[in-house]
Amino acid sequence: MLFSQIIYSALTGAPSKIEEEGSSLSSVPIPRTAAPAADLTWQVIGMCERLASAAILTAVSPLLASSAIAISLLSGRSPLIAHRRVGWNGTPLWMLKLRTMWDRNHGHAPRTHGWVEYIEDEAGPESKDAVDPRVTSRFARFCRRHSIDELPQLWHVARGEMAMVGPRPVTASELRKHYGADADEMVSLKPGIAGLWQISGRNRLTYAERRRLDLRYIRTRSLGLYFRILLRTLPEVCRGNNSW
Repeated sequence: MLFSQIIYSALTGAPSKIEEEGSSLSSVPIPRTAAPAADLTWQVIGMCERLASAAILTAVSPLLASSAIAISLLSGRSPLIAHRRVGWNGTPLWMLKLRTMWDRNHGHAPRTHGWVEYIEDEAGPESKDAVDPRVTSRFARFCRRHSIDELPQLWHVARGEMAMVGPRPVTASELRKHYGADADEMVSLKPGIAGLWQISGRNRLTYAERRRLDLRYIRTRSLGLYFRILLRTLPEVCRGNNSW
């Protein structure tokens, strides 16, 4: 039911529960600037992305639903999380993911709305290790390795909040700390599910390397680069290299 509601809201423009919940929270403290006018080519690509993401979301909904049920049973908590990131032009983005980290003994009551828990932690890990002690389930590790946990972000693409290809969304703290004077440039494009650094080493890269590759994509964006990233993403996801 959750995924059919997501698809319906994406296609009709009706507000979803997640959108309603997120709208009541304060915005990220980054000045919002006017979005540059996109040329016709990228407008067409954006429309195609929204239609394609809705179709893909429909196709993978059985996988998402079964994964959500398994995670709910394993964790004893909501299967989805919405982590606060900085979106296009500095707008807040509550980025959806399947939960892959949990502690059954966690004491405080999380902020939940139905199947979704909202997380406002801005810090983000300085690095990710292949053996992350926060990931205690083999099933969760499998989801992370093959990016099954990222599939709910297709909803953001269908809603026009994210793109298939673009710089990955980061937290406000990460944006200030690691991108500095280039922060405005980083949010000048829609954040993407796939990006240049995801096919160039992924989790083994440092923040400096990710920053360089994100900015390279923004500054040299072209149809050729866009489709090269798109075509290389699926093999990377299937192999699960440099992902944990």
